[in-house]
Amino acid sequence: MKDPLLTRIDHLVYATTDLEESVADLEKRLGVCPDPGGQHPGRGTRNALFALSDRSYLEVIGPDPIQAETVRPRWFQIDSLDAPRFVTWAVKEAELNKLRAKAKARGIYLGPVVSGTRQRSDGSLLRWRFTDPSTVIADGIVPFFIDWGDSPHPAASASRGPVLQSLRAEHPEPTVVMHALSAVGMNLPVASGPRPALIATLRTEGGIVELR
Repeated sequence: MKDPLLTRIDHLVYATTDLEESVADLEKRLGVCPDPGGQHPGRGTRNALFALSDRSYLEVIGPDPIQAETVRPRWFQIDSLDAPRFVTWAVKEAELNKLRAKAKARGIYLGPVVSGTRQRSDGSLLRWRFTDPSTVIADGIVPFFIDWGDSPHPAASASRGPVLQSLRAEHPEPTVVMHALSAVGMNLPVASGPRPALIATLRTEGGIVELR
């Protein structure tokens, strides 16, 4: 039986300071090359991605040299990274304001609901609403939440990548993190570890790979 958590995942966010370098590295490790995604206007970033399923994907995000004058810091800790890593994840949610209210009642502030856009390489524009990703909770282990509305889901047109088999986390304070996850309705396994980490187990044609 498929883990119910996996059906709620919209995408995994893998951040880097050099998009081309990380795309090449992931192609070697996972056996598939992420497709060019597009620019995030005004955010100073661009991305590449591949589908994990019909409605989920892995996003590789890094600085966009064309937007060099964008106000810092960029989202997803890009300006402070010392190495590429899996920084956070996004979960599908249609009732964003209702979820924010429930989380706030349990002491977890998800941040405002904001709008995002991305211009695809074919010139079309994707639009979505989400809880502000700059509000980082539990070092990114608590996800942000996203609603694509009428916009086509990016996974639908992306190259198919490896299969996501499981998602788990490590943190020095697992009990605190699990409370925050429970407040937003997420049942993510969290073990004790020396530093915060999200770990995706991916089934590739070459075998099992863990992405952190």
